[in-house]
Amino acid sequence: MPSNDLSVVKTTGVKWAYNGPDGEHNWSSSFPFCGGAFQSPIDFQTELLRYDPNLPPIQVQNYNLSTNEQLTLSNNGHSVQLSLPSHMYISSLPHRYSAAQLHFHWGSSDLLTGSEHTVNGKRFAGEMHIVHFNSEKYPNISMAVDKYDGLAVLGVFIEIGDFNPAFDRFFKFMNGIKYRDQKIQVPAFNIRTLLPARLDEYYRYDGSLTTPPCYPSVLWTVFRRPVTISRKQFLALATALYASHAQETATVPLHGNYRKPQLADNRVVLVSFKDGLHGILSAASPFQRKQVIQKLLVGDLADLADEGLHQLLPKLSSQPVQDKKWKKNKKGHWSQATQKEQWSKNKVPHNTGYSFSARKNVATPWYMGAFDTDKGMCFISLEENVVHQLERYHAKGLMVEALKEVVFPELNLRSYLHCRSDLDLQTIRKLIQGRSRDEAAELEQSLAEAMLKKMRRQINQHRNPNMKTTIGHPPATVPKDFSSALTYRRPQRVEWED
Repeated sequence: MPSNDLSVVKTTGVKWAYNGPDGEHNWSSSFPFCGGAFQSPIDFQTELLRYDPNLPPIQVQNYNLSTNEQLTLSNNGHSVQLSLPSHMYISSLPHRYSAAQLHFHWGSSDLLTGSEHTVNGKRFAGEMHIVHFNSEKYPNISMAVDKYDGLAVLGVFIEIGDFNPAFDRFFKFMNGIKYRDQKIQVPAFNIRTLLPARLDEYYRYDGSLTTPPCYPSVLWTVFRRPVTISRKQFLALATALYASHAQETATVPLHGNYRKPQLADNRVVLVSFKDGLHGILSAASPFQRKQVIQKLLVGDLADLADEGLHQLLPKLSSQPVQDKKWKKNKKGHWSQATQKEQWSKNKVPHNTGYSFSARKNVATPWYMGAFDTDKGMCFISLEENVVHQLERYHAKGLMVEALKEVVFPELNLRSYLHCRSDLDLQTIRKLIQGRSRDEAAELEQSLAEAMLKKMRRQINQHRNPNMKTTIGHPPATVPKDFSSALTYRRPQRVEWED
């Protein structure tokens, strides 16, 4: 029987933790997607939000389980997990997503904040994830986990407040799973009682698993309203469990099991609510976005430059562009300063879309079927193809960057067409590959001029802190050297520093 525990998916035999030498700063050395694109969790900053009036209330089916049914409560060394039957499902998404399991992330007795997602920097006491898989297309969660449309997760913020009898249905059995790999059977109950009363207010975006292997395969729905548990209930979760096995002499407490916020990667976050959010923008329609893609694929690029395609430019980062010279560290990861040199030296194909795949002698452009967002995309296959290609050039240290090159434009295009992302310049360039060089050059010049204007505007706002941006938020911090904007590189975080 396939396991519902995502921590064993392609992680068997590979140790990972949240802190220490196997902590999240080093996940990408064994799990390259953890350093890649469209990662989760993220901070729901107001400037990322887009109101979508077409988002329906979340509808869950068969959540009220019979008490005659038994569920498996387990400690997998990373979290508390409760198995769920697949006849539970979400009915308000494009596909039927059947339940697999739920688990928790939390802080510690000293730090009562441990949610993974945050709201304008605010971290809640904990967060519950109810994991579902696309049962219309895949037979089980193990087959779905690495597909771009494989998973849908309901996220619930937890804060400390009133005692919650629903959570005590299984919290009271916590002593039976004190150590890693311990499991017990518990009576089923109404899982709906674990969710907020209102299921019509939520954040929606495209993201990833928040634990290795970090596949960007998750459609996230995070409810706006938190649920409460008592301080005693929280401490039972934060102090009673161990990440180590019972036979180990040195016990390792299980707490602080949350991943830090990841880069937005030009994603937007759709929200189903407007109240309390001033100046929030509305999402463009999928039809409008398809028109933009169609123009990029077959339209007159010179006309597009005149029509103001620069409005598609991503928002400037709120963080200054990091310009540190990375070096190869002890763990063998390539630094920013050496990556270009290695690409050139090893003659690894660069900016080649799907050229890493086994599709030889096929003239079909990478974006064929761009409007068919149900087209398959398997991250395990992509990773294997990239590994094979890089090994040929003795350049496996470039794994993370190579996967970004392959995966980002495809994910960005899919997410853009579903209104959950802004169109990135890297993706625009992929779309216009093979077009007339003169037209493409004119479009590039238009984009460069628009970027320069944006940077100048940001600099003026930076010099005059009383100015506000168009949506009523403080201006972003602007790097001193804004000429680098003409290279169109998305700001990158220094990922390999200890």
